[in-house]
Amino acid sequence: MNNLEIYFDQNSSYTFDNNSKLDLLNKHLLMLDNFHKENCEDYKKITSNFNGLNWFEGKVYLPVRVFKEFELKSISDKDVFKTLTSSGTTSQIVSKIFLDRETSLNQTKALVKIMQQYLGKDRLPMLIIDHPSVVKDRTSFSARGAGILGLSNFGRDHTYALNDDMSINYDLIEEFLLKHRDKKIFIFGFTFMIWQHFIQELKKSNKEIDLSNSILVHSGGWKKLIDISVDNKVFKQVINDVCGGSKIHNFYGMVEQVGSIFVECSHGYLHAPDYADIEIFRIDEFQPANIGEQGVVAVTSVIPSSYPGHRLITEDLGTIHGIDDCECGKNGKYFSIHGRIPQAELRGCSDTHAISLES
Repeated sequence: MNNLEIYFDQNSSYTFDNNSKLDLLNKHLLMLDNFHKENCEDYKKITSNFNGLNWFEGKVYLPVRVFKEFELKSISDKDVFKTLTSSGTTSQIVSKIFLDRETSLNQTKALVKIMQQYLGKDRLPMLIIDHPSVVKDRTSFSARGAGILGLSNFGRDHTYALNDDMSINYDLIEEFLLKHRDKKIFIFGFTFMIWQHFIQELKKSNKEIDLSNSILVHSGGWKKLIDISVDNKVFKQVINDVCGGSKIHNFYGMVEQVGSIFVECSHGYLHAPDYADIEIFRIDEFQPANIGEQGVVAVTSVIPSSYPGHRLITEDLGTIHGIDDCECGKNGKYFSIHGRIPQAELRGCSDTHAISLES
C-alpha cells in the first residue's frame, strides 16, 4: 500500500533536513489517514468523534491506550501475519497490534537501517540480558519478546545471560566471552531488567564481568529507575564501573507504533529518523511546545499500514532540544524523554515486570 523505498534507498536514516523530511512525511501520513478511514471501520468511527480526541490542524492523534480498548486493523483477518502485544500483568488489558507481511517487512527494514548506524553491517556476537523463554511463541510476541527478536537480527551466537528464574547464568556468560574474546560484542536488554537482574546482582555477588569491548543497546522501564533516582547518566556510570567502559545507547519506542525507533547518539540525545517524527505539545492546551519546553510526546511514523498507528499521542513527557544541528551530525529533531505524565497508566515493556516483583 505504502511505497517507502525513498526512505530505505538513502545511505542513512538521518539523511533529510527537517523541512525536506516533513514534506515527505506529511504526504505519506495524509495517505495513511485516508487509507485507515476507508479500511478500518472503528478508526473511522473514532476519528469522526471529536470528543476526547487530540486534534491539531485537522490531524487526529490517537491516544496509545485506545489500542487496549479496540482491536484496530485495516486488513482482513486472513492477512494478519503477526500480532504484537504490550506487556501487562494479569490485571491489565494489553494493546494488540496487528501486522501484515508488508508492515512487518517495512518495520524490519526501518530497524535495520537505523541500527546499522550504531552497530555496523556485520552481525556481532550477541548477549541478551533476559531469559530464553520470553521468545518461545513467535506468532504472538510481548513487547519484550518482539524487541529481542527484532534486535536479534543484528547478532549471532545469541546467548541469554539470565536463567528462567532471572538469576545470572555465570557459566554461560563466561563461555560466551571466552569464545569471543578480542571481538566486539552486542548486548541488548530492557533497561530495568539490566539494572535489577544483572547490574545489581553483579554488585551483590562482587563478581566481575568484563564487557568493555561491547555496544550496549537498551530501552524501557525508566519509570521505576527514575523513582529510585537512577537517570540515564547514573545508569551509564554504574554499568561502566561494574562492567567496564562499553558504548551505551538508549532508545525510545513503543509496540503501539512500529517504525518509531529513536536511538540515543554519542552526545546523549534521542534522534528522530527519516520515516518517523516526534512532536511535543503543551499538556494544558493541545498546541506545539517551543524548543526547550517540556510537554507531552506525540509520535508519527509512515510504517504502520496494517493498523492506524501512524499518529499517536503518548503518555510520556519530553523536550525537543534542537533541529538539524546536533553535534553528532545527524539531521532531524533531537530530544529527551523525562518519564510518564503524572497519573498516566504504567504500561512499559519492563515496568510491568517491576510491578509483578512487588505484588
